[in-house]
Amino acid sequence: MAEKKAQLVIEGRDPIDLPMYSGSTGPDVIDVSSLTANGYFTYDPGFMATAACESKLTFIDGANGVLLHGGYPIEQLADKSDYLETCYLLLNGELPNAEQKTDFVDTIMRHTMVHESLTNFFRGFRYDAHPMSVMVGVVGALASFYHDSLDINNPEHRQISAHRLIAKMPTLAAMCYKHHIGQPFMYPDNSLSYSENFLHMMFGTPCDDPKVNPVLARAMDKIFLLHADHEQNASTSTVRLAGSSGANPFACVAAGIATLWGPAHGGANEAVLEMLEEIGTVDNIDTYIAKAKDKSDPFRLMGFGHRVYKNFDPRAKVMKETCDEVLAELGLDNDPLLAIAKRLEQIALEDPYFIEKKLYPNVDFYSGIIMKAIGIPTEMFTVIFATGRTVGWIAHWNEMISNPYKIGRPRQLYTGHTARDFVALDKR
Repeated sequence: MAEKKAQLVIEGRDPIDLPMYSGSTGPDVIDVSSLTANGYFTYDPGFMATAACESKLTFIDGANGVLLHGGYPIEQLADKSDYLETCYLLLNGELPNAEQKTDFVDTIMRHTMVHESLTNFFRGFRYDAHPMSVMVGVVGALASFYHDSLDINNPEHRQISAHRLIAKMPTLAAMCYKHHIGQPFMYPDNSLSYSENFLHMMFGTPCDDPKVNPVLARAMDKIFLLHADHEQNASTSTVRLAGSSGANPFACVAAGIATLWGPAHGGANEAVLEMLEEIGTVDNIDTYIAKAKDKSDPFRLMGFGHRVYKNFDPRAKVMKETCDEVLAELGLDNDPLLAIAKRLEQIALEDPYFIEKKLYPNVDFYSGIIMKAIGIPTEMFTVIFATGRTVGWIAHWNEMISNPYKIGRPRQLYTGHTARDFVALDKR
């Protein structure tokens, strides 16, 4: 039952009553679904003021810099939990006990291998194909291999698909990188942790498989965890919209990957490194800071501020600590690009212009620096984002399919021609 009602007053007709609902936290929502029967649509480009679903997974309070997964602050999860435990939380709504966590981790690690025939898909791509284009193709192709779990109305099938996607994404991501640089694929080593295994498959070779640095593995785990879910963003909404048609989960996640590929969404950390390369040296920073402050100049500092967080990105605080640990471990304080990044960070935290506009370094700024330091090329950044975000996509998809839902069908404000008669070709 609606707790309150709103009224829409339109000149010349009776007011229309609209029910209002309150969530456990966050703004109240006005149910406008009855407007269609009254001859009206709402108009909300970008859906910035539209709640398109009900969800228990993740809550963001952008004004106060709050991100909660299942009610748990992201800072606590990053400090006390790990990626796979956070995956369990998103999939099940509660943190696991010790036995449940062990079983879940074992299940994920048993699914890390991909079918050997899938390697043929990689051979069909040019060596210099963007890894995200490869990921869209190979993740969608997973549906060709797992016919045994494609009944979306079967909870057990949905769970198996979720486990397979979470487990196989690091394997596929590493295969994209190996294909790109012309090295042989590395099989998973399930004696390693999730993040150690990813770095093993990325940087190991059959003739030389060095021990994974635990500091770098922890940093990778933090990157996966901090990108696990972010509420109803463009890619998650795409997964839900695709899923509302009854599409299989592999196709839906492939659609999410395609959306994440857009530079306005998942390409932000890649854009950070491109910006650092454009600046070139520390000596050029003042010039580029002036350009960033000049409203008439098209240059923008990437990795500062956030369209959702109007104060600070809570993930950035965690990522900054991890960034400092990685740079210290690798002794890269004198790396030219990283030196530029550190100086930009200092300016953003001290300059009154940035403080007034709340343009603080965000998670993309620090994660880009970390991945650069680890040796991951920029074209792989968004692939790693997709790997971490897979659990969020599949959790939202499963939440939607598990409850009553309707196929997504946004409406429009039509501004084209009204009905007109066809004119024969010789009379046009």
